[in-house]
Amino acid sequence: MSTPDAAQQATQPVFALQRCYLKDLSLEQPNSPQILLEQAQPTVDVQMNLESQSLAEGVVEVCVTATITARVDQRTLFLVEGKQAGIFEMRNVPQEHVELLMGIACPQTVYPYLRANLADAITRAGFPPVHLAEINFQAMYEAQREQQQAQTQGQGAAPGASLN
Repeated sequence: MSTPDAAQQATQPVFALQRCYLKDLSLEQPNSPQILLEQAQPTVDVQMNLESQSLAEGVVEVCVTATITARVDQRTLFLVEGKQAGIFEMRNVPQEHVELLMGIACPQTVYPYLRANLADAITRAGFPPVHLAEINFQAMYEAQREQQQAQTQGQGAAPGASLN
């Protein structure tokens, strides 16, 4: 390998999943076994959260958390929460692309594992699995960016409005 090739490889962008793991899993059945005798169709609520942190230079952890609550007549049938994480290496990536990767590509990579783990936990608890829908992380990222921009613009207008 010649020196120019080595230098070129050293500056090539790198984006790679180093490890994918289930960081946290919790299942509660607070009203069992009585509620298991109910024949009513449960209502299911799903909440999602995304977080990230830098672990080292060029290495980040991205976590996708889902909380699924199933209720029958306001009584909890089950509550399951899982946090799936991935450790990603990002080197020689422009800063504007790092945000996109952390907000779209990273969660898109770990989310299928979270879906499978939660469906498995619910099944092992004795319930029919809840299959989480696919998520368009790009649309979610863009909506969050628009919301942040609107809040920033709103905060800029607030001091002027208070002067009146």
